[in-house]
Amino acid sequence: MIRCIDLRSAAADVDYRAAVPRAEFDIEAATHAVQPILDAVRDRGLEAIREYGERFDGVRVEDVRVPTEAMETALAELDPAIRAGLEESIRRLRATCANELEADAVTELASGATVTHRKVPVQRVGLYVPGGLAPLVSSVLMNVVPAQTAGVGSIALASPPQKEFGGAVHPTILAACALLGVREVYAVGGAQAIAMFAYGAPAGTATEAIAPVDMVTGPGNIYVVTAKRLLKGRVGIDSEAGPTEIAILADQTADPAYVAADLVSQAEHDPLAAAVLVTDSEALADDVEAELDKQVSATKHVERIRTSLSGSQSGIVLVRDLEQGLAVVDAYAAEHLEIHARDASSYAARVRNAGAIFVGPYAPVSLGDYCAGSNHVLPTGGCACHSSGLSVRAFTKSVHVVDYSREALAEVADHVTTLAAAEDLPGHGAAVKVRFDR
Repeated sequence: MIRCIDLRSAAADVDYRAAVPRAEFDIEAATHAVQPILDAVRDRGLEAIREYGERFDGVRVEDVRVPTEAMETALAELDPAIRAGLEESIRRLRATCANELEADAVTELASGATVTHRKVPVQRVGLYVPGGLAPLVSSVLMNVVPAQTAGVGSIALASPPQKEFGGAVHPTILAACALLGVREVYAVGGAQAIAMFAYGAPAGTATEAIAPVDMVTGPGNIYVVTAKRLLKGRVGIDSEAGPTEIAILADQTADPAYVAADLVSQAEHDPLAAAVLVTDSEALADDVEAELDKQVSATKHVERIRTSLSGSQSGIVLVRDLEQGLAVVDAYAAEHLEIHARDASSYAARVRNAGAIFVGPYAPVSLGDYCAGSNHVLPTGGCACHSSGLSVRAFTKSVHVVDYSREALAEVADHVTTLAAAEDLPGHGAAVKVRFDR
């Protein structure tokens, strides 16, 4: 089912990032399909949004804004056990988000000369929650809680209309919105939702005007990601997230049943999901393969999981030792990295590139997906080598506030005019001199 990649005899200068391939996720190829959607929503607003909803989601929604009453009803009818799980997840996530808040930093450079590094929340954000292969209610929490903690004043959320619910957003997603106090929710999916956020839409006959946002966050399929790329600049975006991925670094002490279950858990997201085991133990590799055969046949989404595990993006990578394994996973820069090994914490402390690191046998990725208190919106496709997961910081921006007195400016006036002359920008120097010439 899953292929083996043997790197035990690899040369010292081998490119491990190329040696462990990923699923093809060609955003450029989707551009020709997405650009007309963006243009249509920009030019025709709600009418185009309705047309694309009918075409792609199989249902036409006349009033795309979800009534508050529908959200309250969804919450009232929510399974109490699901509500309890959501409430605990929210509690834990709020706690970690609160600790992420950054205070303003004031630097006094001289008497009367200060620079304040001020943190300011984004004014209005649009949050996207997928509803295709699975209604990702957890993504509501992961997007909304850090935005609220950051102090974002206006939050809009979009999720695809569900044909089985008569064109409504999935009721569990609506219930989560009600639980979090989000009142502006739209039954709009795909690239048209991202365009709606970016351009807004004037008032129609059945709904009030939709105001454009300053930033869009949230995962989605290749068309959603392409729309985010094409609209980046008009709006801020969190990332261009591709298919989900898990890498597991393990030695012979790992439990093969745990490892196999965790590979399966990510493979069930998407046929393009990547599941990679990196180990120095052939015995563990064999045992994990046997467990996969047993576990996959007993799970629900068998074909989706088998497609993922048998794809070129998944595999078992054999390494000489865990030192080489650490180099492999660091180069791979996985969205999710689990470490099942003796002294797992020490290996985790040495990892530089991963969206999130899960240490030991009792910290599976599934925990992070729902209730660890961490955020599961994470960089994919190797982007963890330069990017971070979604956090409070993503919803804030920094502003330098420069406050100098006349005396403080006088102390550096000669430096400013000298440097301005060095750059052949005399007007810059004159803007300082004028304050002392009169």
